[in-house]
Amino acid sequence: MTSSAVDPAPEARQAAPEPLDIATPAPARRITGAVWAALGVVYVVWGSTYLGIRIAVETMPPFLSSGARFVTAGLLLTGIIAWRQGPAALKVTRRQLGSAVLIGLLLIPGGNGLVVLAETSIPSGLAALLIAVVPAWVVMLRAATGERPGLGAVGGVLLGLVGLAVLTLPGLSGEVKIGGMLVVVLATLLWSVGSFSSSRLPMPPNPFTASAYEMIVGGLAGLLIGAVRGEHHGLDLTAVSGRSWAALAYLILFGSLLAFTAYAWLLQAAPLSLVATYAYVNPVVAVLLGALVLNEALTWPLLLGGAVVVGGVCLIVSTERRG
Repeated sequence: MTSSAVDPAPEARQAAPEPLDIATPAPARRITGAVWAALGVVYVVWGSTYLGIRIAVETMPPFLSSGARFVTAGLLLTGIIAWRQGPAALKVTRRQLGSAVLIGLLLIPGGNGLVVLAETSIPSGLAALLIAVVPAWVVMLRAATGERPGLGAVGGVLLGLVGLAVLTLPGLSGEVKIGGMLVVVLATLLWSVGSFSSSRLPMPPNPFTASAYEMIVGGLAGLLIGAVRGEHHGLDLTAVSGRSWAALAYLILFGSLLAFTAYAWLLQAAPLSLVATYAYVNPVVAVLLGALVLNEALTWPLLLGGAVVVGGVCLIVSTERRG
């Protein structure tokens, strides 16, 4: 699961440093070949993580696999930060650590973990389309705290909610379990609250450090939830398929490290309005990959509801550009 287009996740709170290196301010936000390459990584890799999750949970328990993914990625990121920037880059105050813990719990087991759980019963493309409504929740959270969103943002929220209704309306979803879809909707709410709150709490000044702590804490919480749910009972690692192991490795190395680094660099090197377009490209990539690789059905409610949700996100993003 990725961050909101209109109120970036913790990694986007401030100008990000060069990928896993000492911060060097960008002289100008020009659209260069490197920008398009990094944007392509974010488009494709983050869009493909829904497919990766669906394959991983074919033979892996949801919370244990999600927890292992983020603990591993967080530890790898911590080691890279210490190596490239020095151990001092990992120092944080108690308040900053507490904020990172809270945001990590909201984003990782609350947001991503629930999506992984839901993908045990619903197609990956549908999960991605449901998640695309996150910017609408963030706009509503901003309005609830006193901000006044423009008419375009309000229209985008309404479109997003209409699309969400089409995607989740009983009878239109066919054989897809409504329970799985409602779990994703809950995940989008928790992710939105985490993304919204992260820019309003005393977070670690280094966005990579903040992300590392969030992933480690959130991953440990996911492992604990998996243990409480009894996911370890009868778990035979030798019975896990090779494609599930490959999918988990892909999620760790590409979804949690490569794409995040590209995204953090883009926040400094490219216009935010351009970076934000990932929010409506990712679902399209996810739906196409789900259909091509897993033969997921492209039903008319999925296409219609998805188009309405993506249209709402486009409207919100275009409004934020002008803002």
